[in-house]
Amino acid sequence: MKRLTEFDISGLEDPGFSRAVIDWQRQHGRHALPWQNTRDAYRIWLSEIMLQQTQVAAVLGYYARFLARFPTVQALAEAPVDDVMAYWAGLGYYTRARNLHACARRVVAEHGGVFPSDPALLADLPGIGRSTAAAISAFSSGTRAAILDGNVKRVFARVFGIDQYPGLKPVEDALWRRAEALLPEGGEGIESYTQGLMDLGATLCTRSKPDCGRCPLQDRCVAHASSRTAELPVRKPKKATPEKRAQMLVVIDHGQVLLEQRPGTGIWGGLLSLPEVGGHVALDEDEELDPGAASEAAGKFGMVDETETLLPMEHGFTHYKLHIHPYRIGLRSRAEIPAGYVWWDLSRIEEAALPAPIKKLLGQLGQPSLFG
Repeated sequence: MKRLTEFDISGLEDPGFSRAVIDWQRQHGRHALPWQNTRDAYRIWLSEIMLQQTQVAAVLGYYARFLARFPTVQALAEAPVDDVMAYWAGLGYYTRARNLHACARRVVAEHGGVFPSDPALLADLPGIGRSTAAAISAFSSGTRAAILDGNVKRVFARVFGIDQYPGLKPVEDALWRRAEALLPEGGEGIESYTQGLMDLGATLCTRSKPDCGRCPLQDRCVAHASSRTAELPVRKPKKATPEKRAQMLVVIDHGQVLLEQRPGTGIWGGLLSLPEVGGHVALDEDEELDPGAASEAAGKFGMVDETETLLPMEHGFTHYKLHIHPYRIGLRSRAEIPAGYVWWDLSRIEEAALPAPIKKLLGQLGQPSLFG
């Protein structure tokens, strides 16, 4: 099979490809998502950022709540970053939220509160890459610009029989050239074409069990013809997932829990979380954790009355698995807490900008099954 990097790019034009995608999307694609049927670049941009590495079903509720709190880019730009993080908490990949806030401020400061229609200008803003910029511009301004997100890479890899990992730079560059060549001539139907590529990858050409029988590209699909849909796209070579552990202090006093503001960058950047003993360190299966160390570490917050070991939890990041070992600490009396810490009412814990596993842990504090 011919390798992608050997293709003659000048011969990649195929008007029939875009026509098939456009016709299919208009009849069978998604048309009722809350960020569709609008030219409002703010709403389109917000949806595109939320949908990065996140499924539509998970985004819907967050999108509605976020818009209710920040209805315009000006409102978002003027809001404290802590408020933005609180409304993002649980959606994951928190760099997106920090970039969202920074981007809103730049749009207001540099573009008068109006998102530019030029994809190159959009791509210069925080958190907006080349593909996202093209999607925003296509949906808000009808710009003829190519997208190449994960769904589109999967469609292209199968339809054109790409037998190399799409994440390799030479392969991705060639995919971009193909994406540009396949754009509808003159930009006619660019919105339906762009949405159609997204819809095909999300609803038919899925990672597992693709619905080839309903795909408008079936008759030109190399993977379908050669029974290779399970093999394509080529998966990234797997590496062993590192494992780390963290000892966390659940310091409880008079219906309040002690929370720590995490640094603006890094894991859970900018969110509140539980105080930790020693941070995230490499997991040693043979290491026996000492509850006494947790009690000693909690001493700076007050006079410790009791320490209880809670059941451990696991949380998967993209680049390592974290084993959380929590300890409930009861205080006899409080000390003055250091800067960066805050006492938070457990009755209002849902309002705190917490990582999802920490919010889950605190929400279960009253359940006996949590205790070891």
